[in-house]
Amino acid sequence: MRLSRRQKLTIVGLVLYWPTVFVLAHIPIPALVYSAQVSDKSLHFGCYLVLTFLLWFSISPDRQVDWRQAAVWRAAVAAILYGLVDEALQAVVGRSCDVMDFTADVAGVLAGLVLFTFLTFWPSLLVVTGTTIFLLTNLARANVAELLPITSAVYYFGAYALLALLWIQYMRLYSSLKAPDIKWVAGAFGAPTVFLLIVKLASVLLGKSFTWRGAAFSVGGIAAVVITFLVTALIRGRARKASGGGFEGTV
Repeated sequence: MRLSRRQKLTIVGLVLYWPTVFVLAHIPIPALVYSAQVSDKSLHFGCYLVLTFLLWFSISPDRQVDWRQAAVWRAAVAAILYGLVDEALQAVVGRSCDVMDFTADVAGVLAGLVLFTFLTFWPSLLVVTGTTIFLLTNLARANVAELLPITSAVYYFGAYALLALLWIQYMRLYSSLKAPDIKWVAGAFGAPTVFLLIVKLASVLLGKSFTWRGAAFSVGGIAAVVITFLVTALIRGRARKASGGGFEGTV
């Protein structure tokens, strides 16, 4: 069976992601992770949520999860067995083998499969990306922006630029709004910004300080994507008008 372009990209993502997660899980924990007081249970949940997304949509790129299919159970068993082996091997390399970490792994797998029961590829990718951003922003008790200011700036800008890009793709598929319509601009910029406010509010409720620097870079990432799409739409619109005008003049 011929693979679609999207399926090929998903498989490439899986091939790159899975070994990376394995390596990171079997090296000494960096001192920065200790300094940031990262919640490893949230990290395990998020890692296996992403793994399940890549695994499932590599197998079935165009279909939601159907629990009557054997492929669903094979994917679940593969991810859960990997989590079990992963925890066992951590004890061998000097890291702790924690049953609660494995429980978080299983929770990530099951949460993903339940989510993909109701959502197709693009909505699932949008939700998984949003969940990952939320966890990465809030799973550390310390303020990571103060520990790694440059890396933090790149993360905030890149993460919310990606979120805005996926949201615009979602709008293109499931909304009648088109750039450069003002309603499109409001929707393209507004939804990621509201999500940013929710994430920051959660950070404050969890006892973390609100950082204007991180928020500014996040808004910058959103604005960069929206403006790029807007300018591209305006240029294409003018090109079409110019082409149409030239054609009419020759009639």
